[in-house]
Amino acid sequence: MAGTALTAEELLAGSALTHEVTLPPGGPTGTVTIRPLTVRDVQLVAHAAGGDRELAAGLMIARAVVEPALTAEQAGRLPAGLARVLVDAINELSGIETPRDRLAELVQAPLAKACFVLAEEFGWTAEDVAGMTIGQILMYLEMTGRAAEVA
Repeated sequence: MAGTALTAEELLAGSALTHEVTLPPGGPTGTVTIRPLTVRDVQLVAHAAGGDRELAAGLMIARAVVEPALTAEQAGRLPAGLARVLVDAINELSGIETPRDRLAELVQAPLAKACFVLAEEFGWTAEDVAGMTIGQILMYLEMTGRAAEVA
């Protein structure tokens, strides 16, 4: 069953989506606005954090929280429970459902393969793919039937 072919601009529009997250009881009350992480965001976080999970969480929060905007230093000072809630919401919105330990491993070499597969299948450039969320990349790889090839 073939659908309407999307343009690169339509695909990239998904990375501009925002979502309000209501904070759970037990801390500050209210909402924050987050956006999904793009492949580029995940690469930057993985590279900058190395193996430091706490630093990675702070960097993810700083990149994804739109309102209120937080610096990486501010995000790193959030209470651990609140940071966990935000990271989980960011992962869900970004289509990342993997343990944080494997984030860098899953992004590096497979990303290069994913760029190649998507360029071959859809004619997209590496820059087009880098602006997509992980969830978008996985969805299009699955659509091509070549997701196992990349992993």
